[in-house]
Amino acid sequence: MKEGETMDSIYALANYVINTKYEDLPSEAVEATKRLILDGFAVGLGGSSKEGVSALLSLLRDWGGKPESTVWIFGDKLPAAAAVQANAMMMHALDYDDVYDKAVLHCGVVAIPVALAMAERLGGVSGKDFITSVALGSDICSRLSLAVTVPVFELGWHYTALHGNFNGAAVAGKLLGLDEQTMVSAFGLAYHQAGGNYQGLHDGTLAKRIGPGFASRDAITAALLAQRGVTGPQNVLDGKAGLYKVYHRGQYDPGILTKDLGKLFEVVNLSLKPYPCCRGAHPAIDGALALAKEHDIRPENVQDVKVYIGKGIYYLLCEPIPDKQNPQTVVDAQFSIPWTVAWALKHRKVGFNAFTPQAIKNKEVLSLSNKVTPVVDNSLHTIGLDPAIVEVTLRDGSKYSRRIDIAYGSPNKQMSMEDIKEKMFDCVKLSAKPVSRKRVNLLTDMVANLEKVSDITELVGLLI
Repeated sequence: MKEGETMDSIYALANYVINTKYEDLPSEAVEATKRLILDGFAVGLGGSSKEGVSALLSLLRDWGGKPESTVWIFGDKLPAAAAVQANAMMMHALDYDDVYDKAVLHCGVVAIPVALAMAERLGGVSGKDFITSVALGSDICSRLSLAVTVPVFELGWHYTALHGNFNGAAVAGKLLGLDEQTMVSAFGLAYHQAGGNYQGLHDGTLAKRIGPGFASRDAITAALLAQRGVTGPQNVLDGKAGLYKVYHRGQYDPGILTKDLGKLFEVVNLSLKPYPCCRGAHPAIDGALALAKEHDIRPENVQDVKVYIGKGIYYLLCEPIPDKQNPQTVVDAQFSIPWTVAWALKHRKVGFNAFTPQAIKNKEVLSLSNKVTPVVDNSLHTIGLDPAIVEVTLRDGSKYSRRIDIAYGSPNKQMSMEDIKEKMFDCVKLSAKPVSRKRVNLLTDMVANLEKVSDITELVGLLI
């Protein structure tokens, strides 16, 4: 252990991962995990056609290797650490995957691809074990992120990737059956590879889409190396060069890492997205949709729109304002409050058609987005997802306002399995290869009864 005699917090997390069984999961955690898994498959199938995926898959095919795990939709068999990169990128490509609102990161995009890739590699992994590993990985990365006491957007790290390494290591280590010290090494080796930042997002590039793929690859590599006896750092979280010192200015609450550990599984607090864009924009979208429908607001009658938000969301989705009002790429539009609010006001729904190269050139929406002014309201600032207040002023002087504290898709306004199936029907329209309604129904039924599946690889045939 070295570096003093105090045991690093990573040991408590490692023991939690290796000792938790399916029977330890509360029923609400099981059901939340199944919804997460179905949602992940929905967005993964839809993301298969998006820009960047074919380039990555081409590279992975060039590299080749042992045929261990399947690339969804395309059917390629590649090493687990390679296939997982493609599947994770597909899941993240639409920016439609789950979010942990309390600390702003995506959990399923690493946990699900790693779990399925490892299950294929190992064989004989039951649905119960699959559910357990995904729930544990999601809980680990959620706790790591929630423990940070400085807002994520002030640091510039992409927690999905940075903490995703630990997420995936927990999943892979659980399925491999690692013991305490080996699990600690897996976490340590995952930490040694950890990274991921928001600069690619600020520049409107495809880098954000690949981040979860890197984390998933790193996690599998770390777990397999640890299994083979390669040791990793042990003072992973609290050490003088540990995660929180190096990446988070030493500002964290270690108590959060273990509070109600094994009783509260944070997977129950994950949100699923009703709109295919950054979750930070969803409260403002909800507000704009409500006002447009309740007051029959017409774009031509709008004088101006103000959106009041906290400084973290402003930093991510509103700066620089001219660029956010006039997105140049699809990624720009997905991370723009002016654009998404304008689209919501005009079309009264926000779907995939809001985020295409053609859509961002729409003159009517651009005219409206240039009337949307984001305003920082420090009273709305939180560590996680900020509330939003949307205020619309019409040309006749009338003014309407709506505050949204809990966005649709949150645990308190959750999407049902039926809602997620409908989301999948939409997503598969974008798939690189046709996916029938029958297959969507079969996949939904299997995931709904996943705890009864004896070998999780039965799912794979429905994903290609």
